[in-house]
Amino acid sequence: MTEPSTQQPRQSPPPPAGSGGTVPLDSTAQLLTRITAQLGTQLSLVSRNGTRRPMHRTRPSDTLRPSAAPRPPDAPRSPGTPTLLVVAHGSRDPQALRTVLALLDRVRDLRPGLDVRLGHIELNRPLLPDTLDGLRGADAVLVPLLLGRGHHAKHDLPAAAAAAPAVRTRVAAPLGPHPLLVEALYGRLVEAGWDPADQGSRSAAVVLAAAGSRDPDSAQDTRRTARMLAERLGVPVVPAYASAATPTVPAALRALAARGRHRTFVASYFTAPGRFANAAAGAAPRTAALPLGAHPAMARLLLHRYDQALSATARSGGVSLLASA
Repeated sequence: MTEPSTQQPRQSPPPPAGSGGTVPLDSTAQLLTRITAQLGTQLSLVSRNGTRRPMHRTRPSDTLRPSAAPRPPDAPRSPGTPTLLVVAHGSRDPQALRTVLALLDRVRDLRPGLDVRLGHIELNRPLLPDTLDGLRGADAVLVPLLLGRGHHAKHDLPAAAAAAPAVRTRVAAPLGPHPLLVEALYGRLVEAGWDPADQGSRSAAVVLAAAGSRDPDSAQDTRRTARMLAERLGVPVVPAYASAATPTVPAALRALAARGRHRTFVASYFTAPGRFANAAAGAAPRTAALPLGAHPAMARLLLHRYDQALSATARSGGVSLLASA
């Protein structure tokens, strides 16, 4: 890290007395710099074929952000820095894409200048192969917006990277398990009505509703997240699944009730709204927590996996296809 300079910045001389506070004109170099920056901002809204990009493609609606304050102009991208390519699963629910775009916006806010792009495994555009095709000759880190190990993380992403030889790729580890996921889950539960005073309660419990997978590593990752969340909450957390594994969310809720755990909450272990997340919410005895979505901890975790993949490659002295978990 560069040490801060001990020299004080040179102060501009105050305007002469009686000048009415008029600021001296910029130098020619300063004017050229400002004009270049403004032109760069305008050109960023123009596609390669000369047409203007729709605004909804460049930025999601400000209604998805905590504040509707105007955005500052995008910072220039850092030359030579690999692109962060977030790989989402895709969903027919229109809220899913809006949620993922809002999450990517948070990532850009945390690290201005980083080229952040999106690719989907299925169901939504842009599809991953199309995004990779637009990165020919570049470096990219594929960060899966997936919560554990499974077929997509183990097979689909490495296959997509291998099918794009014109892009120098690294594939990062899936997001979970990780303490930042627990932070996001806890925040969503509090929003849904979880009272921190319930810690240690004999009647409270949480069902961690996940998508489910036939891959045993995926189930192991979900169970580990459930244990971490239980430590944070101080009550039992039971993993349950919308497909491919048991127990289901209703079955887990019934089992907890039989043990006297009647004050139960459903934590939504999904990255965005969709069919499985909606089904899990429908089984909740009270308001279910929202999917993880654009929670600030999710944006930090995406950047952590990106940095982790770059560090692993630097240590190995070459290109890696899977970062360590």
